[in-house]
Amino acid sequence: MKNARQPALDSQNPRVSGPWALSVAPMMDWTDRHCRYFHRLLSPHARLYTEMVTSAALVRGNQLRLLEHSHEEHPVALQLGGSDPVELAKAAILGAQAGYDEINLNVGCPSDRVQSGKFGACLMREPLLVGECVRAMADVVDVPVTVKCRIGVDDQDEYADLQRFTTTMIEAGVGILVVHARKAWLEGLSPKENREIPPLDYERVYRLKREFPDLTIVINGGITTVEAVREHLAHVDGVMLGRAAYHDPFVLARLESDLYGAALPDRADVLDRMRIYIEAELARGTQLKHITRHILGLFQGEPGARGFRRQLSEGSHLPGADWGLIESAMAPLRQAA
Repeated sequence: MKNARQPALDSQNPRVSGPWALSVAPMMDWTDRHCRYFHRLLSPHARLYTEMVTSAALVRGNQLRLLEHSHEEHPVALQLGGSDPVELAKAAILGAQAGYDEINLNVGCPSDRVQSGKFGACLMREPLLVGECVRAMADVVDVPVTVKCRIGVDDQDEYADLQRFTTTMIEAGVGILVVHARKAWLEGLSPKENREIPPLDYERVYRLKREFPDLTIVINGGITTVEAVREHLAHVDGVMLGRAAYHDPFVLARLESDLYGAALPDRADVLDRMRIYIEAELARGTQLKHITRHILGLFQGEPGARGFRRQLSEGSHLPGADWGLIESAMAPLRQAA
């Protein structure tokens, strides 16, 4: 299993036992390369994931744009969506050749678009097909091939269904399973409602780990605090944060401190470390708004946070917006520190 870029872990901390202990979920329209670069500055250990890329788009589309990432992002995984084993194998090869540390198959997204394309959460009804897809990818790449799934889908809501799905994944060679502890309702609920309405069932994921102790299981869904992460790591191998890591990104720094013993950084210093990246991106034609939208929550809960967000939101889309706007937005925060 190739994972050469994974940072050394603290073997003295029982909460940190492997490269999947802490990760940030793949989130459409959120976890692009600018977001991942920023998150890496906050947490050197967290495993990062791309937005979902469909195998068809990757095999037939603009591979350079879809696969672009920075060396600093590692360890970083490419998440694929699809249900054609041959096409997924080709996409996995492209991902591995581009340097990604892991290929992850999406079996959890509930959106209408993925249902119509026969991938995402609807594949939980077809574990044998998912197994074929996983084997096809694992046969052609040296990096880990993993699966991200739900605890169930629609009326398929018994533990036995998740158990059978997991058994099939193991038989297909999956060693790491990321489980969103909320089932997906594909009929009658929107993707947004699927993030909130079906109840979370962490115990079902814990039970899965007890019954499959050799399988690395990462839990995802509704996890927002350092204390919650600690509690989950007492039951499973890893925790994946989603929206909390995006809307309150400094939680990643707090987790880095709690789990790995790192010194808690100054938030303004984190942004200062973004300057070289931001100016390089501006020089190549990237608009500032595409980067600053990811840093709006950095000062969440701090005095002056609202003014910081407002100044960036109002100014980053204007022609000529550059690092000076960020300096101006940070000035009151620096004075208050």
